Amino acid sequence: MADTRLPFAFARDNQVALDGATLFLGPEATTNGLREARRRAGAALTPTPLDATAFQNALARLYDAEPKSAADPDVAFDLEDPDRPGATRDLLEDSADAPVIRLVNQLLRQAVRADASDLHLESHEDGLRARMRVDGTMQTIFDRRDVPARRVVSRLKVMARLDIAETRLPQDGRIALRMGGRAIDLRLSTLPGHYGERVVMRLLDRSTGLMTLDRLGLADPQAALLQRLAALPNGIILATGPTGSGKTTTLYSLLQLADRAERNILTVEDPVEYDLPGISQTQVNADIGLTFARGLRSILRQDPDVILVGEIRDSETALVAAEAALTGHLVFSSLHANNALSAVVRLRELGVDNYLISATLRGVIAQRLVRRLCAACHAFRLPEASEARIFADNGLDAPPRLAIAEGCTQCDGTGFDGRIGIFDILEVDDALCEAIDAGAPESRLRALTGRHGSALFAAALARVATGETTLDEVRRVIGESA
Repeated sequence: MADTRLPFAFARDNQVALDGATLFLGPEATTNGLREARRRAGAALTPTPLDATAFQNALARLYDAEPKSAADPDVAFDLEDPDRPGATRDLLEDSADAPVIRLVNQLLRQAVRADASDLHLESHEDGLRARMRVDGTMQTIFDRRDVPARRVVSRLKVMARLDIAETRLPQDGRIALRMGGRAIDLRLSTLPGHYGERVVMRLLDRSTGLMTLDRLGLADPQAALLQRLAALPNGIILATGPTGSGKTTTLYSLLQLADRAERNILTVEDPVEYDLPGISQTQVNADIGLTFARGLRSILRQDPDVILVGEIRDSETALVAAEAALTGHLVFSSLHANNALSAVVRLRELGVDNYLISATLRGVIAQRLVRRLCAACHAFRLPEASEARIFADNGLDAPPRLAIAEGCTQCDGTGFDGRIGIFDILEVDDALCEAIDAGAPESRLRALTGRHGSALFAAALARVATGETTLDEVRRVIGESA
């Protein structure tokens, strides 16, 4: 049966789409589109008006057919078209393009479909390997000897407006894409290697929207504490954890709580991951000298009430953030630290005086992301004596049974489906402020707060006890000393 679908670009631009005898109409459907749809169908059509979101979803369903596998040996690599640099591209639009372009689009489509956070292209002696990070773990897409690695890398550099002739220095760029109705932002980084350049892309899906506190995985008392912290008139609230632990998502959720008509909210970020309505956002650009510290100093002259600093990386940013909190502003930021109390030690290392930390620090959120068990295939087993002792050592009753990952077609054999947040929230009270001001070491601070074990690990064990994740997964992500 002949394919009566309209060309994807035509359907998207004219807001019309054919699905057999059904004609989907977007809110801005054109007369030209209607006329061409009737001509293409050659029969009576049933019009179905849709709103903008529903129309984009219909486009994605109709045109996002599974492409040939990127590992298909039938793909030949003998052409390459550099295309227009800088233009926003739609991944559903290029079915007849050259093989290298098709391969790149297939890789990107596969990563977007899998909700991957990162896509890695690694040149090696025998060719090119592609891997993606899904739910925090790496998965190999293909490893082929016949792929022209340099030309694939060049294609991506052209799309990101990078210098394809420069292969000796690292480069960073950005690619704006669409896949049906989904807006995808790619942050691309290249690194020279022995066998060619390595490319890593961070995928940001701008269409997913921001998460409310109840979707983050917070317990009710934790959500209430965050709401109280977000309502404070001044001070610093930090989110800590390694890269990829969800710190930015948590900070954005806090901004939603603080987003009130009477408050002026500004951010300085690298990168700006999501558009926040009603909030002024500034992108860091180190090439022209716009660093976190300089952006923060400029924001302070914009009469802010609430400030988000994407990350405290250096002494200057830490000191400016502390000064901003001391002068009546509420500052949200992220910091690389293993746990909540380690944030105090990290601020000291960055040169912030104890009196400034005690006067400004209001709360610290330590967090990790662990994989959630697949609901369709997980199983249970009895806990071993050593595992029961782990729960007892952390003040918890051992569950009668522990969940284990099995694997099925629904979860691609991994046994997991998505991730959940594990949180430990520390509110800085008067006693802790006095200890920080006196320069107390972390062991003393831990004793004051009653955190003799790992609060983050204990929070994760509670999720194991309810069957949401596995003990092995918690050990992999958190360890037992975080």
